[in-house]
Amino acid sequence: MVFLRDHLTAHRAIAAGVPLTGFLVWSFLDNFEWARGYVPRFGIVHVDYATRRRTPEESALWLRDVIGKNALT
Repeated sequence: MVFLRDHLTAHRAIAAGVPLTGFLVWSFLDNFEWARGYVPRFGIVHVDYATRRRTPEESALWLRDVIGKNALT
């Protein structure tokens, strides 16, 4: 959450008044990385590889609220 919040609030284009109409989060789910396998976890939805259960991270819930309000708070 902190990374996403800091990235969006620090973006100079937004501060200059550019209307942001889209934002891409690098990885929705934890996934396999060619160089490091399954060790780095950086998706906004945690994947339990044993059960395949998916649990939204705090950052996913925060981003949901930002999108719903169409504003950073």
